[in-house]
Amino acid sequence: MLSLCFLPVMQIFAFIWKNMSSLLHGIKMLSSGCWPFAAPTTTPVQKPQVQDPERIIPTSVNYHFTRQCNYKCGFCFHTAKTSFVLPMEEAKKGLVMLKVAGMEKINFSGGEPFLQDRGNFVGKLVEYCKKELKLPSVSIVSNGSLITEKWFQLYGEHLDILAVSCDSFIEEVNKLIGRGQGKKNHVEKLMKIRKWCHDYNVAFKINSVINRYNVDEDMTKEIEMINPIRWKVFQCLIIDGENCGDDALRHAETFVISDEEFRGFLDRHKHMKCLVPESNQQMRDSYLILDEYMRFLDCRNGRKEPSRSILDVGVEDAIKFSGFDEKMFLKRGGKYVWSKADLKLDW
Repeated sequence: MLSLCFLPVMQIFAFIWKNMSSLLHGIKMLSSGCWPFAAPTTTPVQKPQVQDPERIIPTSVNYHFTRQCNYKCGFCFHTAKTSFVLPMEEAKKGLVMLKVAGMEKINFSGGEPFLQDRGNFVGKLVEYCKKELKLPSVSIVSNGSLITEKWFQLYGEHLDILAVSCDSFIEEVNKLIGRGQGKKNHVEKLMKIRKWCHDYNVAFKINSVINRYNVDEDMTKEIEMINPIRWKVFQCLIIDGENCGDDALRHAETFVISDEEFRGFLDRHKHMKCLVPESNQQMRDSYLILDEYMRFLDCRNGRKEPSRSILDVGVEDAIKFSGFDEKMFLKRGGKYVWSKADLKLDW
């Protein structure tokens, strides 16, 4: 009797042993909540990644790579508090990081950007951003005093926009403001640069700071003649630690005008199509500003409070401390047709 029962039991054990791996696989699938059926032929639908609404994209960045300047404008709000300039390779590394983070436009400023290596430093950065990073827009803001035609011959093809600061078309007023050097005539140099921009296909722009010395001036005739693509008109801005306060290198209190006076200047020129006005309210928090150490500067409290450098903590972490107001950036017209490939340069 026992011998008759033993044979089937042995066969059962043999069957189990022979199919052990298949059984174990089935148990594993069941334990994970899956069934050992054939995989579906259709690709599973993946949930779209939700972008962080708080994340700031550095679409347009102003890199003040030097604080040194050869002019002494009394209202200057980015003064020569250091003489530091990042080495070229470190600056390029930071620019790559910004491009990866979403930068489309870079503006090089100072201080005076053409002071460093007689303009070759900013020229090489311009060339790198256009040729290697292929940024849609590369621009410079300068006082114009050190720009030469040779610079345009070397680097002009890579530059989209050149903005020259000019607060008055009366040379005596420029000297009162501090926008002058020796016997050089600021307005005459401005006109030379405008011609070079035409000759080398660079869009020309003018920046003017409206202050106590020029608030009553009518610039219509000169602006119409020059015909810039944009005329940025700023209200004189006070920044603690830069142009006011005990630790400031400039004291701009005597340059300040009221909101009403600023509106009066704008009304006088409101028919100018190129006019882009910026009051203190529009300007203060609507720029992404990198200082000479590649730190974002937060101006919300009336001072320039620096973040940590993007080279140390990355763009995403540093930009959280920029105080950037993206809505105001868009409202003031911060995003416009800024690539000369898309601009119809009407000279």
